[in-house]
Amino acid sequence: MIPISEFKGRDVAIFGLARTGLAAAKALAAGGARVWAWDDSDVSRANAEAQGVPVTDINSRDWRSFAALVLSPGVPLTFPEPHRVVTLADAVGVPLMGDIELFARAVNALAPAQRPKLIGVTGTNGKSTTSALIAHILREAGKDVRLGGNIGEAVLDLPPLHAGAYYVIELSSFQLDLVSTLRLDVAVWLNTTPDHLDRHGDMNAYVAAKKRIFLNQGAADWAVIGVDDGYCASACTELTRAAMQHIAPISSGQALGRGVSALNGAIVDALSGRAERVADLGAAPALAGRHNAQNAAAAYAATRALGIDPRVIAHAMTTFPGLPHRLERVASIEGVRFVNDSKATNANAAAQALAVYPRVYWIGGGVAKEGGIENLSAFFPRMAKAYLIGQAAGEFSDTLRGKVPVTMAGNLEAAVKLAFADARASGEPHPVVLLSPACASYDQFRSYEERGDNFRAYVSALAKASLTRNGDAA
Repeated sequence: MIPISEFKGRDVAIFGLARTGLAAAKALAAGGARVWAWDDSDVSRANAEAQGVPVTDINSRDWRSFAALVLSPGVPLTFPEPHRVVTLADAVGVPLMGDIELFARAVNALAPAQRPKLIGVTGTNGKSTTSALIAHILREAGKDVRLGGNIGEAVLDLPPLHAGAYYVIELSSFQLDLVSTLRLDVAVWLNTTPDHLDRHGDMNAYVAAKKRIFLNQGAADWAVIGVDDGYCASACTELTRAAMQHIAPISSGQALGRGVSALNGAIVDALSGRAERVADLGAAPALAGRHNAQNAAAAYAATRALGIDPRVIAHAMTTFPGLPHRLERVASIEGVRFVNDSKATNANAAAQALAVYPRVYWIGGGVAKEGGIENLSAFFPRMAKAYLIGQAAGEFSDTLRGKVPVTMAGNLEAAVKLAFADARASGEPHPVVLLSPACASYDQFRSYEERGDNFRAYVSALAKASLTRNGDAA
């Protein structure tokens, strides 16, 4: 835990008692603050109390007594309208912040010689893989590394701050909306496509939230930014003109005169202006696909900015295990390969997976994002058949009609069984059953993790049945 002492002896309100809220409550209490924690959910309040965090209804308190309101990143800040606690705080001038801002203030309070290195990663897609890859490279280089934020542990649950440590923090747009003093030694913005517009309202607000990752950077700091989409390319131009920090453009679609490119299975370092091939992505099985090439380019640029030897980075990429639910190779049964890409909760993420495989038996559906799967049309020829589940099944079936054979599987277990039967009977060499749903999961599952875990379990059941069947045949 990282104790937060800035509010020692003062009252702090916390609203939202999921992972980050609980960590903030414990960190503030450890630093001597009087914590007033609340959540509208009975279940969340009961869980908080079970973990030793007392709850009090902050709605009935005098808000003028609060030194700050620590808000869960999932609570609406501005759109479609501010949550009532945001309105209450604004009415009496109580500062709003999230757990990342508390962390930033704790770092800022340290003497420069005691300050750890901070690396932040954001982007619509790929930020978890990139964060984990950066942490892996740094560990392979012998560094003391902590990974958290929007991935794994809440940032305030990480080990205490000290000089020589490297904190790799995945940052969502929701979290960035709540920071004001965060200064990152290396800030990575991978890409931007439409997402979370129900929270931000429009693309301008979404992009503005992402740009906050570069707040407070100075001449010694690095901004690593993708230039393969218009939003990020424009931001890269703005940052370059402002000349406030070092800029490292990265791309998986073009050779850069200055920056880091990932093209034709290789990482090319041109940060100094002279292009040099420095890593072979073909030797890194967990980094397949163009989207992972971009992730690898960003991780390379970030760790080079921190002084890591290119040879160490290249070797570390070959040993990176990848992340669960992201192009995770689950099993091969009777020649059929099963790939778990449950993290693909929007069409753009699913497109990255579909681009890896020339032909798939695709499992898709759930709660669709705006636009559905219209922008996957270029990949329809790669779908041998689609097995649709959840709320979006009807909408997706309409989109695929006349272009891709469709089975309305209804649920994931049925989809896995049906896809396996068709793939096995196809006679194709090494057919792929791909779960890359292009949808949120919460119509049938609590999270994309639960959806992916269930996929693994259903595949495991098929493997056991296959062993029994083939054993009996023998």
